[in-house]
Amino acid sequence: MAGAAALIAGSLYAVHGGQGPQAAKLAGADRPRTGPARAGSGDSAALAARVAGRLGDRTAGGYLDAAGRPVVTVTGAADAAMVRSAGAVPKTMRTSPRTLHRATAALRRTMAGTPGTGWAVDPATSQVVMWTDGSVTGPRMAAARRAAAGLGAAVRMVRVPGRLRTLALGGDAIFGGGARCSLGFNVQRAGRPFFLTAGHCGNIVQDWTADQEGAQALGTTVQSDFPGNDFALVQETAGAQSAVDLHDGTAQPITKAADAVVGQRVARSGSTTGVHTGRVTAVGATVNFPEGTVTGMIQTTVCAEPGDSGGPLFSGSTALGLTSGGSGDCRTGGVTFFQPVTEALQAFGAQLP
Repeated sequence: MAGAAALIAGSLYAVHGGQGPQAAKLAGADRPRTGPARAGSGDSAALAARVAGRLGDRTAGGYLDAAGRPVVTVTGAADAAMVRSAGAVPKTMRTSPRTLHRATAALRRTMAGTPGTGWAVDPATSQVVMWTDGSVTGPRMAAARRAAAGLGAAVRMVRVPGRLRTLALGGDAIFGGGARCSLGFNVQRAGRPFFLTAGHCGNIVQDWTADQEGAQALGTTVQSDFPGNDFALVQETAGAQSAVDLHDGTAQPITKAADAVVGQRVARSGSTTGVHTGRVTAVGATVNFPEGTVTGMIQTTVCAEPGDSGGPLFSGSTALGLTSGGSGDCRTGGVTFFQPVTEALQAFGAQLP
């Protein structure tokens, strides 16, 4: 780790906003939580994701319940039997996947581009959870309420204190062009070393260094995607280990990448706030930042603050996501969204070392 602090997956966040005394209940947040832990329930999460994938559009997805069991939503007895035979717990949906799909499509038509709003399917309640932050008031709030009311019981509205926004500053990981962001995960493409970071960082920085003075060159942004997605690929001047800095003198090796599952225990590393843990509360979330709309996000209860942008979301030795944005702080709690790392790897044709 000596001399390579910025080359170990680190720590910068994309968002900061005031947090009220009571956190909103977002998708999945009404399930009981167990204590924090760095190592997640990777096997159960992988099973839930695999079985839900086999069902395709006949399910609203899978999640881990309070006991850590893999649960997959179903609509019929045959699918329930298949889920049981695979070792997961079936849960009959109260709202059909088709209805939920129609609801999210309607919200994309009516609310896309409205800053401070977003939505995701909560498989545990068979609902679409739509959220609004503190900036959504007056006519915009009235429009949001009309959109939700028009979709009936399929949609549940919640309020997120503060404001959802990206803000690439703070921390000590990677610098460039007056901005400061963080390395997410070290990767390889065609045998050459690269690293991933947030797309809203890659959009504004071409040449990255490990120090604010610009004396220690790290790499050059070669591809960046934001909004829509939020990931960037940086070609490194030298390779580095596949690990996450735990900010206690140790590092967590990263050996594989996977999709996150609702209910999964996860951790985020950030140089501003260190390592914090929480749970995945939704996947496939849509977030309308002031800078644009990002889709397919991982929603979590993990807190973050300015200085954590682009940093890694992980569960044990499994890479899950890149810090994008959210609301709140690590004193009173918050909501944070992450770009799935599997999508970034596929888009860039990259692999973990």
